[in-house]
Amino acid sequence: MRQICPHCNCARQAEDTAPDWQCPSCQRAYVKAGTPLPPAGFIQYGPATQPARSGLGKWLLILVLLGGAFLYIRPLLHPRALQPAVAGINGEQPAVVLYATSWCGYCKMTREFFAANGIRYTEQDIEQSSAAYKEHRRLGGNGVPLVVVGDQVIKGWNEGELRQLLGPWVKG
Repeated sequence: MRQICPHCNCARQAEDTAPDWQCPSCQRAYVKAGTPLPPAGFIQYGPATQPARSGLGKWLLILVLLGGAFLYIRPLLHPRALQPAVAGINGEQPAVVLYATSWCGYCKMTREFFAANGIRYTEQDIEQSSAAYKEHRRLGGNGVPLVVVGDQVIKGWNEGELRQLLGPWVKG
C-alpha cells in the first residue's frame, strides 16, 4: 500500500529511508492507522534548523564593498583640473618637449598640431637617443608620443589637453 503525505501529497516509495511515521519529502510526522506514533520526546516535526545568526558579517562585507567603491569612484568625481602651463615672466610660451619616434602616426599628428598652431617645441626621438629614452621612461612613458608642457606630462595623443595647456599660444 502506498502512503501519501497529507501535507505535501508526496507518495512514499519503497526505497525511502525515513521512518514510517515521517514524510520523506517534507519531513513532517503523520499518523496512519496501524503505524507507530513518533517518539514521545520528539518535539520538532521537520528538518533541523540552523541557529539564528546575527547579520554582522553580511553588513561588514557590505560596508567594506561600499568603502572600496567610494575610494575607487572619488577621484573620478573630482578629475584633476588641467592648469594652463605657467608662462614666462613676459608671457612667453612654456617649454614643450615631444618624445616620439619617426614611424608613429600619433607622433605625426602631434607634430602637425604644433606646426598648425605655431607652437615651438623640441623633439626627442627615443629610438635614436638613449638619453631621450631614459628621460622618457623616467617621466612614466610606456608609449609615444609623450609631451611635456612646462611641468605637465601628457601621455599619448590628446588634442584637448594640448589645447587646454597651450591655450593662449594656440591659433584658432
